Amino acid sequence: MSIPPSLRPIKRSPLRIWLGTKYYRFKRYYEWYFSQIEFALQKEESELPALIFTHRTPLLRQLQNVDMWLQHNKVHNLRIAMQALNGIVIQPGETFSYWRLIKNPSRRRGYVEGMQLFYGKVKIGVGGGLCQLSNLIYWMTLHTPLTVTERYRHSYDVFPDANRTQPFGSGATCAFNYLDLRIKNETNQPYQLILTITDGHLVGEWRAMQPLSYQYEIYEKNHLIEPAFWGGYIRSNQLFRRLYSFDGFLIDDQFITENHALMMYEPLLPHHG
Repeated sequence: MSIPPSLRPIKRSPLRIWLGTKYYRFKRYYEWYFSQIEFALQKEESELPALIFTHRTPLLRQLQNVDMWLQHNKVHNLRIAMQALNGIVIQPGETFSYWRLIKNPSRRRGYVEGMQLFYGKVKIGVGGGLCQLSNLIYWMTLHTPLTVTERYRHSYDVFPDANRTQPFGSGATCAFNYLDLRIKNETNQPYQLILTITDGHLVGEWRAMQPLSYQYEIYEKNHLIEPAFWGGYIRSNQLFRRLYSFDGFLIDDQFITENHALMMYEPLLPHHG
């Protein structure tokens, strides 16, 4: 795999970043209200009968150089965002938009300061921590026949793989409102997103009217750590998924995406047991 030139760090002035953010946010607002996309906006209080896939991730993790109060604030922010998403139903032909539903995570809406990643560095910002929710939804969606039409990979690999249970690059970064996660229902039945917080975990489900006759396995290929010509290291891989019948017969093997990220830690540190 070749390293994309766009990964090379570019220093931009605060004014350039501010103007760029305003521009891309305006484009999104225009698209929300004037495009031909049919956005999923309706919820159902009752759960659809068939569980398609479920996953959970821990809410509190001890991260190097990150205060735990930011983790607790993240949980507060997740609870607010979940209210906008829990129960949403994607009808056939509709598109789920993460930010179209959550809207601006501002103080006015009750959000507090949490951890955010900004150009590879940890910073504090209102609404921080919501990437855990977009990561969860993206990972679950890979185990369904729903189509991910927009997803942004993390451009920086900030933390080492302590207790990692999913392949590198299996998340979806988010930034209001121009780095969105969008999922289109190109099937013939509705899908419903269910989100809860329980026993220290963020728990998600995709549900539908009818169960699937197959299941998915997500795996990676070509995992590499390479030195970048401008200094530092680039981490890369490719994600694929296998479709199996419930009796174990391989139906298909599909390419999902290719990931590249700048490593923000030393990849060759000795292991200390």
